[in-house]
Amino acid sequence: MIRVAIQGGTGYTALELLRILLRHPQVEITAVTSRSETGAVSDVHKSLSGRLELNFTNDSPEELAEKADLCFCCLPHRASMETIPSLLAAGLKVVDLSADYRLSDPAAYEKWYGHVHVDPTRLGATVYGLPELFSAEIPGQSLIANPGCYTSTSILALAPLLIANLIHPTDIIIDAKSGVSGAGRTPKVETLFSECNENFSAYGVGNHRHTPEIEEVLTRASGQKVDVLFTPHLVPMDRGILATIYATPVRETTAEEIQQAMHDFYRDRPFVKVVGHLPRTKDVSGTNFCHLTTRFVRGKVLIFSVLDNLIKGASGVAVQNFNLMYGFEETAGLL
Repeated sequence: MIRVAIQGGTGYTALELLRILLRHPQVEITAVTSRSETGAVSDVHKSLSGRLELNFTNDSPEELAEKADLCFCCLPHRASMETIPSLLAAGLKVVDLSADYRLSDPAAYEKWYGHVHVDPTRLGATVYGLPELFSAEIPGQSLIANPGCYTSTSILALAPLLIANLIHPTDIIIDAKSGVSGAGRTPKVETLFSECNENFSAYGVGNHRHTPEIEEVLTRASGQKVDVLFTPHLVPMDRGILATIYATPVRETTAEEIQQAMHDFYRDRPFVKVVGHLPRTKDVSGTNFCHLTTRFVRGKVLIFSVLDNLIKGASGVAVQNFNLMYGFEETAGLL
């Protein structure tokens, strides 16, 4: 059994992570930390009543290392990079669900996140934890940078066609919509019920922080410079992401060739399903699956991608990474 700690255990992603790990055959949850809560974990996450008998703690990295072998870090960006070096130094392995180790360039991190990175030597050396692209690099690592939800939705959709050289790496438009849980559990005016219910709005136009992550990972995977125009929207639903992506083919092609390229790429990947129908967020809600399909319309390639932002977009893929780090079946705890 692998002893597991969760750092920053009060949010939505931590709750989903706890639910998954409670059914994982190789995991013992030994600590859940919080800087604000001290009572029972089930007092905050009431759906865990009778399933998890732990109190929140505020353990130091050294104290966590006495209790656990691996830590899932569910802290926000900036807070993660301030604690992860100490977690690693104490001997813990870490799966980081923040954005702090996803980018390879400290200058790019500072530009998009507005902070100087305090652990810059690990940028570019930390494996990006999207198993569908980088599963061979994950086993044996001590630190994995878990991908973001919008980025997973977009990268999983675009990577097969870019790698097969079927679409241009520029002139890509990503029109994505996310449920309100993607904004986290901390109260914000724009996510109050009376603000977001019966409402639909774009945000982060031209400056959303997931843009450089999408471009960098796709550039690395395809070997060509990728540029995207990414626009996210807030939808008045609890969870789920739908991305409609527009790209230009590099040569004359057919709808069948494009769809077959997607099928071939994900043939052996357990959590990506290429479907014939237009996928819906309800099809994947509460699961670790991503559903994809393509269409060829008026000379443009259209890709439709859906996933659950809290699971395949966060906690589920974190457990995929955990499984690969320790040599377990990639699907353990996730089916």
